[in-house]
Amino acid sequence: MNQLWWYTARASGIVGWAMLSAGVLWGLALSTRTLGSRPRPNWLLDMHRFLGAAAVVFTGIHVSSIVADSYVHFGPTEVLVPLASGWHPVAVAWGIVAFYLLLAVEVTSLLRRHLSRRLWRLTHLASFPLFTVATIHLLSAGTDRENPPLRLTVLAVTAAVAVLTVRRLTARRPVAASARTDSTGAADPAGPADVAVPPQRAGSAAPVPMSSGVQAAVPTWSSAASGTAPRPPLHRPRPAASPRGRRAPVAWPTAPPTAASPASASGRRA
Repeated sequence: MNQLWWYTARASGIVGWAMLSAGVLWGLALSTRTLGSRPRPNWLLDMHRFLGAAAVVFTGIHVSSIVADSYVHFGPTEVLVPLASGWHPVAVAWGIVAFYLLLAVEVTSLLRRHLSRRLWRLTHLASFPLFTVATIHLLSAGTDRENPPLRLTVLAVTAAVAVLTVRRLTARRPVAASARTDSTGAADPAGPADVAVPPQRAGSAAPVPMSSGVQAAVPTWSSAASGTAPRPPLHRPRPAASPRGRRAPVAWPTAPPTAASPASASGRRA
């Protein structure tokens, strides 16, 4: 029975570190768009959360198995207080610190809707020291630290995390496609300019430049060039008041007389 708890502690510790490493790598892959620049499906974020939760579960199994094992005495104080253990106190302390960091990251992730974005982001950045501290604990306190496949795996995962972290730090933000503005709020001179439009004929729609650089067609009328009578105003003018307080009659505009054509004149004479 003692051997069972010991093997359970070793296996759960390795699996917990693997889940933690996979969660960190998955999060970096999402933030650096390594998986593609298209919109991220929901299952990608769900996978990231699942890996974090699995790391917490296996870490809890790891700690419980160590307490249940009777080969080395570990009580609540030894597994919760750093440097309180009599067996490799420094190596065990790395694991206790990693456990607290893991709980902080996971609890704030579950309470993300109730926390500010700044607080959540600062706490989530603790995933980097969490991975570092957990790796040190694995290589210093783990029974399988001398295993060559485990060492190669740790080396490969650490290199991948380092590469994605550098890529994340050096990634540039996408440039906005809209026009830039200066400190006064005015449009930048390098923004879109008005489009040149050829001259319009009389009576047609005349272009009016807008602030956004797009031409808007507004109808205008020219009575002199087209030979038509001027249109009356759209709004009825308000009559002026007479000296005695009475309103003066309104003179509505009428169409000017047009010249009779020669054909119509000859017809009248006949």
